[in-house]
Formats: sequence, C-alpha cells, structure tokens
Amino acid sequence: MTIDPTADQRVADAVDQLLEQYPPSATEPKTFWGAQFDTGLAWVDFPEGNGGLGVSPKYREYVSRRLEEAGAPTWNRSANILGIGMGAGVLAAHGTNDQRARWLRPMFTMDEIWCQLFSEPGAGSDVAGLATRAVRDGDEWVINGQKVWTTLAHLAKWGLLVARSDPDQPKHRGLTYFVVDMESPGVDVRPLYQITGEAEFNEVFFDDARIPDDQRIDDVGAGWRVAMTTLMNERVAIGGNTVPRSSGSIGRAMDVWKDSGSGDPATRRELVRLWAEVEAMRLTTLRATENMKSGTPGPEGSTGKLAWADLNKEVTAFTVSMLGMDGATIPEGYALEATSYETREVERVMSVQRHFLRARANSIEGGTSEIMRNILGERILGLPGEPRVDKDMPWKEVPRG
Repeated sequence: MTIDPTADQRVADAVDQLLEQYPPSATEPKTFWGAQFDTGLAWVDFPEGNGGLGVSPKYREYVSRRLEEAGAPTWNRSANILGIGMGAGVLAAHGTNDQRARWLRPMFTMDEIWCQLFSEPGAGSDVAGLATRAVRDGDEWVINGQKVWTTLAHLAKWGLLVARSDPDQPKHRGLTYFVVDMESPGVDVRPLYQITGEAEFNEVFFDDARIPDDQRIDDVGAGWRVAMTTLMNERVAIGGNTVPRSSGSIGRAMDVWKDSGSGDPATRRELVRLWAEVEAMRLTTLRATENMKSGTPGPEGSTGKLAWADLNKEVTAFTVSMLGMDGATIPEGYALEATSYETREVERVMSVQRHFLRARANSIEGGTSEIMRNILGERILGLPGEPRVDKDMPWKEVPRG
C-alpha cells in the first residue's frame, strides 16, 4: 500500500496533541472521548468535523495502539458497540450531514447509547422477511410490530430500525431504515434473561410509535441496502477488532494457568496451541484492517466473526476446565439482573466462569455461524446460492407459518 507521509504526520500530530492537552490519567473518560472526537481520532477515515481526519482507515490501528499505550479509556467502543461499531458506519455511508452532526459525537462520548432493531420472532436469519410495519402519515411514520434479541435496548436512547414500508414489493425491496427514539411513546422494552443471569437482550414492541421522516436513513425502500451496511459493520465490530497481544480470553487463560502452578505438559501444550491460534487471528485481522480501502467493510468481515466465535468458545471452555471443580461455580454469585453501563465497562473483570457462559452465544449473535458460511461461500468463493423461491414474490403473498 502506498504510504502518504503527509497523512502519517497529520495523524501522529493529532494523537500527540490529544494526549498532551488531555492526559488520560487526569481526564474524565467522557471529556477525553469528546476531545478525541473533536481532534478527528474517533474514526480517522471519517470526514473532518464528523470525528475523523479524512485519511485511510488503515490509521485506525495506529490510533488505537497509541491510545492504549497511553492508558486512554477505550471501553466506550465495547459499551456502546451497537452505536460506535455499527451506527457510525451507517451514518457515514447513508446519513445526511445533519444526521451525522446530530448523532455521531454523543454516540462516541457515551452520552447516548444505541441498539439495533432487526431480528423478529419470525425473521431471524432471514431478516428480509421481517413483518414490523412502517406506514407514512405526513411527515411521520407510524410503526407497529415486534423485535427480539435487541442488545442494550433497555439502556438505549436511539435504535437502528428496519421496517416494512411496502408489503406489495418483494421482501428485500419493501424495507425502509430509520433511527427511532427508544424513549418515545409506543415503544415498550422488555428484558430477556440469558444463561449468565443478565438481561443484556430484550424484546421490543411498537404500538403506533411515531418517527419523524427526518430520522429516515437513505431513501424510502432502500432499507435492505442500509441493513447490509449495518451487518457488515456488525461482523467487523464483533470479530474484526485488533486487540493487544495476549489480551482478552486468551489472557485470562494464561492468568489461570499461572495461578494454578500446574506443571502438566498436556495443559501447557494446549494453552500454547490456543495462544498461537488467537495470535494468528489477531495478525490476520490487523492485516485486513490495514488493507481496507474504505470505511465500509465487505463480506470479508464475516471471516473474522466466524473464526472468532468458535475460537473464543474453545478458549473459554479450556480456561474453565483448568479450574477443576471450582469451574462449576460463579464466584460473584448468580442473580437475575439487567446489564448496566458498569458491567459493560468492566467486562474484563468478570469471572472466567461467566465469560464461558457468555461465549456460548458467540456463534449465534450477529449472524449465526451457518449464515456466515453461506456469506463466505456465495460472496467470496462464488459458490451457487441456496434456492430462494420467494425472492421476487410480493412479501404479502409469501406463506408464513
């Protein structure tokens, strides 16, 4: 890749300026994130004024590494992953200038949490088959329907919503995309408790909820195109983040092995094997990030998501196995509770047992591993797609159980 020395210097100078004026050790996280956005270091490839510097996305890794080394707070990216990891890319690719100016900065500073309203009880893997209706009423849209498995909906101010605006069109062409105020009348959020005891997910009911037309993203009927941008960013956010070496689940495994004082060569050999696989994936992800030519990822993001899901489950299971019988209990106790900002922020201090339980969902959330394999087969390898008899049929005529 051609190196632009001017861009190199601009990005380096921006990081130096940020760290000098806002020392991480002496700056509150939200203040730091606001300054990071204003300096153009939230998403360096975004336009100036929108949290970026208008440079290549390859500089994202450089900025992340410099900020990590300086001890800067970065947990906003995981705590508000639906916004920063997905919504930002949608606004950059499909939003208006006014929408970007309104939503990007408070999204990055964690002043406004976001969620994603795609899956429904009858439309999971086949998202395009969704039934939630959007009917235009003057300068507003009236929404009725139900969404499910909505992460952080109970904390969210804004939601990324795709709804059916024209049932006479085939399912992919009758969708429109909106940003909905989760605190508006007609929006009912109900928690769904998972195996960890937390209610990180929710079901959401819309009963004549109203959305102003200026909160519509892209054209009427362009919802599927915008949804694809969301999903591509989602898979990168889940499986495509570059992290420091020996961090995350493999770092916890190493800590457990060191604390155990085990000299078992078989255990050590398995730990080394897993560490090598995690490191190979980290380097592959880093290379893919540096090779990006634009800020909108392609189907290749599904590769990292698929590999990470299986590998993370394997690592967490191995870690729990090293605990012996202690692995059967959760040190912090087990209680049904809604996920809070704090649990999102300090996820790394959760017990390895709870991490093991949470990892079971990795191959389901953000697109199942089966769907990821279909995407890779069809869009990267060029294999024939599965038969789709309802592709050109008006949605209202598609049989539904």
